[in-house]
Amino acid sequence: MAKLSLKIVTPERIVFEDEVDSITAMTGSGEVTILPGHVPLVSTLTPGEARVKKAGEEYLLAVSTGFLEVRGGNQIVVLADTAERVEELELAKIEEARERARKLLEEKRQVDDVAFADAAAALERELVRYRVAMKGKYRKVPQKPGETQP
Repeated sequence: MAKLSLKIVTPERIVFEDEVDSITAMTGSGEVTILPGHVPLVSTLTPGEARVKKAGEEYLLAVSTGFLEVRGGNQIVVLADTAERVEELELAKIEEARERARKLLEEKRQVDDVAFADAAAALERELVRYRVAMKGKYRKVPQKPGETQP
C-alpha cells in the first residue's frame, strides 16, 4: 500500500516526520483526512487535534493555526504556528496556561477588538492542548513512531 510522506513543522522545529498511512486535521473547511493518492490541496488549519495513523498505531498532536499542503507524490506538509505531540503535553502546565488565557480574555474584553481576538486565540489554543492531553492520558499512544508505551 502507498504511504504518505508527512512533515509537521513549526517555526521552532520539526515536530513529526515519517511515512504514514493517513493524517486527519482540522481545516478552515472542517475536518479532513488525507490518504495516499489525495488530490493536491492547500488549506488553512484551525486549532484542533491532528491524528496520524501508521501501521495500526495512532499518534495524537495538538495543532494550532497554519497551513496544510498536499503535494503530488503523496507528500504532505503541515506548517503550524504551534504543534505538540501528546506525550509532550503536561496537564498541570496546560491548566495554568488555560487559566491565564481565560483571565486575559476577561481583561481584554473591553480594551479593543485586536487584544480581545488575541486573547481568544490563546484560550482556544490552550483548550485544544487540554483536550488532546486528556485524550492521551486515557489512551495507549506510542511515544515515537514504532515505539509503544510500557
